[in-house]
Amino acid sequence: MNNPHSDAALIAAGQRALQVEAAALAALPARLGDAFARACGLCLAAGGRVVVSGIGKSGHVAAKIAATLASTGTPALFLHAGEASHGDIGMVTAGDVFMAVSRSGETAELLALLPHLRRLAVPVIALTGSPGSTLAREAGVHLDASVAAEACPLNLAPTASTTAALAMGDALATALLEARGFTSDDFARTHPAGALGRRLLLHVADVMRTGADVPRVVPQLPLLEGLVETGRKGLGLAAVTDDSGKLLGVFTDGDLRRALDRGLDLHTTRMEAVMTRSPRVVQPGHLAADAVNSMQQHRVTALLVVDGDQRLVGALNIHDLLRAGVV
Repeated sequence: MNNPHSDAALIAAGQRALQVEAAALAALPARLGDAFARACGLCLAAGGRVVVSGIGKSGHVAAKIAATLASTGTPALFLHAGEASHGDIGMVTAGDVFMAVSRSGETAELLALLPHLRRLAVPVIALTGSPGSTLAREAGVHLDASVAAEACPLNLAPTASTTAALAMGDALATALLEARGFTSDDFARTHPAGALGRRLLLHVADVMRTGADVPRVVPQLPLLEGLVETGRKGLGLAAVTDDSGKLLGVFTDGDLRRALDRGLDLHTTRMEAVMTRSPRVVQPGHLAADAVNSMQQHRVTALLVVDGDQRLVGALNIHDLLRAGVV
């Protein structure tokens, strides 16, 4: 007798669920026709927001669709269908578009909102799993997210149907994103606390060290004093500048090793004799992510920051970028 709790049985059950959901998703592209284009047009023409509503599992799907729309350039919010008739319908105003998400298309809480939406002349997009349902018939546009079967072996728990509805919402959000010309910079502005936001919004000027925190020496300084300055600032390098602050070179740990290999005297050797000319630099207006890429490309852990006239204005190392969350 087969053990339903064996590893093989559990893996097989999971595989069957994924196969059912994959089949549900595979059926969706062929349904994206005139109705989908009209739904996109309504959202693009809206002077307000896309209000996405549902209840139960469909409510969770609706909330995710609203969040995806809002983060990709389409103003949107989620309205709990159960709370709408108790005052929250006031969130919907003229100029909005209403999207109702329902597997059955017969959700009473959503159907009860239709007269109010008509009075406001708010267009309704229905996203359901039942093209013949009341909600599908009453809506201005219907998006068909029906599935042949749920992934649940009892064909009861919303599984494949919620996956299909989520995917349809993603298709809508993606089409609108492209139509609006939404860019990665726009995405970063809606995700300022995320990793991508930090990579696309933080500039070198935001994370670099400045003033007395930047190790700086003049070319005539003895090598020993240059070593002291390098060690004191903890960057593993020192900028060599002239009296006007123009960058002439950089002194690094590698330069020190080469100087010692040559047997140079620490007291009499000047920094200009051991510095590396034409060092790797970055400008303050560059993205911090560009500094990371430069460090990786040239296998260095710190960079000097210069302005357009090659004057030293700061410095940063990989630890500064790590603290800022860019790496």
